[in-house]
Amino acid sequence: MFTGRTGLIIWVKHIKALRLVEKFGNIHYVSKKLKYVVLYVNEDKVEQVIVQLNKLNFVTNVERSYRREIKTEYDTNVPDKTRFYSI
Repeated sequence: MFTGRTGLIIWVKHIKALRLVEKFGNIHYVSKKLKYVVLYVNEDKVEQVIVQLNKLNFVTNVERSYRREIKTEYDTNVPDKTRFYSI
């Protein structure tokens, strides 16, 4: 039903050309100061999109987002220290 989405971080030389990047996926965030764009694309088209983006002359680098590899489930084995700080 839902296709998997993957984030791409695209480093650009200038922000004016973002209209060309819009056709590859959904733009999630644009940093004007650091000149990068976070773009979400379908997982089955990631490799094709990376190749196409690298061909553009205003793109300096394309990176995959590591959000899926980051552990989001945390252990609760850490003892609760709130009782030591009570007044």
